[in-house]
Order: sequence, then C-alpha cells, then structure tokens
Amino acid sequence: MADQPQVSAWADEIARAGRPGPGGPGIAEGPSLLIAGPTGTGKTYQAYGAVCGLLSRGVRLRWEATTTADLHARIRPRTGHDAERDLQTLARCPLLLLDDLGAAKTSEWTEELTYRLINHRYEHMLPTLITTNLPTAELRATLGDRVASRLAEMTERVVLTGPDRRRHTAATA
Repeated sequence: MADQPQVSAWADEIARAGRPGPGGPGIAEGPSLLIAGPTGTGKTYQAYGAVCGLLSRGVRLRWEATTTADLHARIRPRTGHDAERDLQTLARCPLLLLDDLGAAKTSEWTEELTYRLINHRYEHMLPTLITTNLPTAELRATLGDRVASRLAEMTERVVLTGPDRRRHTAATA
C-alpha cells in the first residue's frame, strides 16, 4: 500500500470514480499521477503501492506495468512481431504504470513512441502512474514539448525527496 499521502489520495480518487461492474467497481476515466524524485526515494514502491491500494479497495482492473526501456524494447519492430498491437494494448489498458520515464536513451523513434502512448492516454483520460528521476524542469528537454505538455495537463505531481533507500538498506544489512 502506498504510504505517501498524495499517492494514497490519488488511489482513493480513482477508486471512488470507478464504474460498477459484475465483480465490483472497475476503473473509469481519471487523473494520472507523476511521481518524481531522485534515485531510490521510493517512486516505484509508491506506484505499485497505489495499484495494491486499488485492488485492496475491491477495484477490479486490468493493468500493465513497464519501464520505459522495456517499453521501447517491446515495441521495437522485428520480424513476426506486431509492435503496433503491443503499443495499442498499453495505450488502451485501463491502468498503466510507466516506470522510469526519461531514463532510457532517447531518439526520434522513442520520442514519437512515447508521444503516441501518452497522447492516447491523455485523449481518453485513462489513469496512468508515471515515475521519473527527472526534475520537472528537465522533462521538456528530455521528452520533448508534446509529451511534456500533455504530462503537465494530465498528471498530478508528487515529488519525493530523501536519501537513496536502497543504499541505506544495503549499508545497514
């Protein structure tokens, strides 16, 4: 479960907005959440905690999680693989967790791919959990104007601070 107040509040809002279904409420349209902060501050932990929070509230959902680097590898064109179908699966998924946005090496192709994914979710108001190590000021330079503009409008932002938890845990182990 997410223990950061803004992340928990986001999960509460998504759960309340859920549409009724045969086995419980499902995810409807809703806001997205961008969790930013330095390495090791718990961004991914909080994002997965938000998903667990939705599940514990009885929200039935189909969700996907991927890092940006894995997204690019998954969608890269190759023989016998329908990359467009994979992209549409992620774009249309009721809840997407996109981890480490901006951490993968960028190119014109990755920028366009990221834009298409974010734009679809923006236009259809599909809840998206996004984590990034990038400070807000660097999003535009790294991801491009179109992606940064949509993120600014579609997401609530949470900035986590503090020491690298992984290094702290390793030092005390």
